[in-house]
Amino acid sequence: MSNDLLIQQLLQRVDQLESRRAMRDLVTDYCQAFDGVDLCRFLSIWWDDCVWDIGPPFGKFEAHAGIEKAVKEVLWPVWRETHHLTSNLRVTFQDGDNARGVCDVDCMGSLRDDSVQMISATYSDHFQRRNGTWKILRRDVVIHYFNPIPGAQMTKPPAG
Repeated sequence: MSNDLLIQQLLQRVDQLESRRAMRDLVTDYCQAFDGVDLCRFLSIWWDDCVWDIGPPFGKFEAHAGIEKAVKEVLWPVWRETHHLTSNLRVTFQDGDNARGVCDVDCMGSLRDDSVQMISATYSDHFQRRNGTWKILRRDVVIHYFNPIPGAQMTKPPAG
């Protein structure tokens, strides 16, 4: 094997490692921005021509205007607080600038009436790199369960 081919393979491996880190950061930023009610950070993970299909009962939202409407008018008004935990991110490269990701999410949240909900879902993402930057082009959400936890409370520990 020639040195040029070895260098090319090494560069591709390094690029994929860096790309995987960038995609993992997008998944993390999604959770932290949603939970932190940080619209600027939340919008920064999506391409302008993105699609976020949350499915029933929430719907499908397109472009930054749709994403903003989803969080400001549909989701954040319902939740007093949320805590998303993603795991099992698996990334598969389609080519150098497109990748598919699948991860699981569990979310504990409190509605405005203080009732606690437990949600489990799977996120299927199409990540795309443009001009050297990775963002989410499409996220499809499959909700496995969305259940109340009767009697549960989300309260801070006593000050000590």
